[in-house]
Amino acid sequence: MVRWESGRRSENVEDRRRMGPGKASLGAGGTIILLILVFLCSGGDLGKVLRVALQMQGQQGAPQQQRAPDPEEDRLADFVSVILADTEDVWTDMFQRMGKTYRKPTLVLFRGQVSSACGFASAAMGPFYCPGDQKLYVDLQFYEELSNRFGAPGDFAQAYVIAHEVGHHVQNLLGISEQVQAQRARLSDEEYNELSVRLELQADFLAGVWAHHADQQRDILERGDIEEGLRAAAAIGDDTLQKQSRGYVVPESFTHGTSEQRVRWFRKGLETGDLSQMDTFSASNL
Repeated sequence: MVRWESGRRSENVEDRRRMGPGKASLGAGGTIILLILVFLCSGGDLGKVLRVALQMQGQQGAPQQQRAPDPEEDRLADFVSVILADTEDVWTDMFQRMGKTYRKPTLVLFRGQVSSACGFASAAMGPFYCPGDQKLYVDLQFYEELSNRFGAPGDFAQAYVIAHEVGHHVQNLLGISEQVQAQRARLSDEEYNELSVRLELQADFLAGVWAHHADQQRDILERGDIEEGLRAAAAIGDDTLQKQSRGYVVPESFTHGTSEQRVRWFRKGLETGDLSQMDTFSASNL
C-alpha cells in the first residue's frame, strides 16, 4: 500500500462530483463523435458504446442536482489529491533541472459526463488529459472498473493512472504532443496510430519516472506496490482490451500499445528515472 496519508494535498483539484450532468446537450453531431471515440478507446467494444448511448439518453435534460456524499469515494478523492501533489513536487524539480518552469495541471473529479475544452466526454472513455485547458479528468468510479473488470486493484495501480495522465501534461508542456498532432494531416490512419502508440508509451515511461523519484525522495512504495502498477499497465494494453471485447486483435488499430509494451516502458521509467531515455519516437524496438 502506498504511504500517502501524511502527504501534501494539492490545491489544484476541481471537484464536480456533487453536480449532476445538467441540461447541456451534445447535439446529434457531438453525440456521434463521442460514441465514435468510445468505440475507438474501448477497442471496438460495441457493448460499451451501447451503454454510453443509453446513459446519455437517460441523462439528457436531467435537472442539475446535488449528489449524496460517499465516504469511501471521498477518501479516494483525498488519495488522488495527494498523488497529484506528489507529481507536482517531482515534475517541478525535474523541470528546474532542465531550466524550465513546470505549470501545474488541474485535476477535475466528475461523475458520468463532463465538459472540457476538448468537448463533452463520458466516464466510459476512462480518465483523460485535455491539452486545451491543461486539465486531467477522472471519474473515480473508473477505479472500481480497473479493479473488478481489469483485475488491477490497489492504490498504486490507481496512482499509475494519475501519473500517466500527468505524463501527457508533461508532453504538452515540452511541445511533444503538438509535434505529434501537427503530423496528423499528412499521415494515414495506420501511420498516425503508430505515433499515438509511441506517445502513450512515453506517458507510461514518464509515469514510471515519477514513481522512481517519488520513492527516492519520500519512500512512498511498499512491497507489492510495483506489481500493482505493472498489472494496471498490462490490463489496459490494446491487445488485452481487444481480446476482451472482440476475441481477436487488430494491431494496425492500436493507439496505446500492447500490454507488454506498456509494462516495459513503465518499468523502464520506474527503474531508471532517467529522462534521457524517454525518446520512444526514435526507439526501433517498442
